[in-house]
Amino acid sequence: MTTPLRVVVADDQALVRTGFRMILTADGIDVVAEAADGNEAIEAVRRTRPDVVLMDIRMPDLDGLEATRRILTGAPGEPRVIILTTFDLDHLVYGALSAGASGFLLKDVTPEHLSAAVRLVRTGDALLAPAITRRLVERHARRDPETATLHRDLATLTPRELDVLRLLAQGLSNAELAARLHLAETTVKTHVTRVLAKLRLRDRVQAVVTAYETGLVTASDHRRSEAL
Repeated sequence: MTTPLRVVVADDQALVRTGFRMILTADGIDVVAEAADGNEAIEAVRRTRPDVVLMDIRMPDLDGLEATRRILTGAPGEPRVIILTTFDLDHLVYGALSAGASGFLLKDVTPEHLSAAVRLVRTGDALLAPAITRRLVERHARRDPETATLHRDLATLTPRELDVLRLLAQGLSNAELAARLHLAETTVKTHVTRVLAKLRLRDRVQAVVTAYETGLVTASDHRRSEAL
């Protein structure tokens, strides 16, 4: 028998938490705890060891951004975090993605999309809406010497892996990458896995953030690519 997915729902609105609990439970996903602020979310994660956390970005006492940072400290068995927001370009969402969140959802998400998102990130993939995420990163990414130092491992990537990272940053899927690079999709998956491993990145979201923060890709690069 398959073990149900275990989820913590963190939101300062009780009705939102109840609604998400009902949706997830109806789809066979186990909501093991609820939290009304960031501190409660951290405690709930420590207590229940969930697979996924649905984290509201704006909460009292401790917001979802700081709670995400504290949860994703590199400890073994850390959960995946999906950020919930009312605003698709909220600058705090970018901070959460940089901190290691696996993606974000708007609060008007459909029940089917909510359940699918939870299952997706649990598999190790990222919940990446390419156009929205790219615009978010373009708007808020900041490049400085400190960032370059943190990601000096870019030098360990092969020319092909750098090409893959550049295209990842444009929001291309594996199938689109394969078509652009004239490679088999299985080969592309191998390249993506190696890029993430060499740069010690959690998933594709962090790859997008890294590509922009290090200056490997810029907004003008993407506009030129779209024009081709």
